[in-house]
Amino acid sequence: MNIIIGRKPVLEALNSAEEIEQVYILFGQQGGIINAIRVAAKKKGIKCNQIPLERFKTYSPDKNSQGVIALKQDFKFSSLDEILSIAKKTSLPLILILDEIQDPHNVGAILRSAECSGVNGILITKHNSATITSVVTKTSAGATGHIKICQVNNLSQTIDELKEKGFWIVGSSLENSKNYTEADYKIPIALIVGNEEKGIRKLTASKSDFLVKIPMTGKIQSLNVSVATGILLFEILRQRNT
Repeated sequence: MNIIIGRKPVLEALNSAEEIEQVYILFGQQGGIINAIRVAAKKKGIKCNQIPLERFKTYSPDKNSQGVIALKQDFKFSSLDEILSIAKKTSLPLILILDEIQDPHNVGAILRSAECSGVNGILITKHNSATITSVVTKTSAGATGHIKICQVNNLSQTIDELKEKGFWIVGSSLENSKNYTEADYKIPIALIVGNEEKGIRKLTASKSDFLVKIPMTGKIQSLNVSVATGILLFEILRQRNT
């Protein structure tokens, strides 16, 4: 059983297709969003109970829970075929691939940016990667309930399959790459972003159709991966809307 922590993530989960078992509200919590949570839970026939602090702590020792938690079934990953089916319905498909990103806060922030920028689905590597946890869900502000996520065993084979389906593979890398604003994104794209320290793997980079980078002018030569991903995704969105 997983726990969703925080007012907005719980409300987003209730308004999505996620399978919520129970909602707990810390006794004394009030306000518009608390009322909205109660209404949303009632509409779906989900129990929503107020509980005292000591009991609340047994479910969530996190001080940043905002007095609201929800219990849900373990996260259900989508298949690649499900994501491709969704992507086919758009004129310019966009899939995001996370290559061994390990910090759950980064994964959550990336999911939030992906949902906001119209990504059709996300692929994450099964090994050496953060999975979908309550931390990821909370950081994503509920985006995990609105975007399909697939866990892949072999990224190299998955890239080959995406190429067969007509996707252009764009890797984010500081080496042998061009300025991210110079690329043409008005094509079906699978964007790959990599590990916090190592970036995308060499094999992944070699399979990319082209590599892009965000130019740095300061002494630090790289951005946090979640920030960099947001910049790249919204450049893709900007170009496609002009």
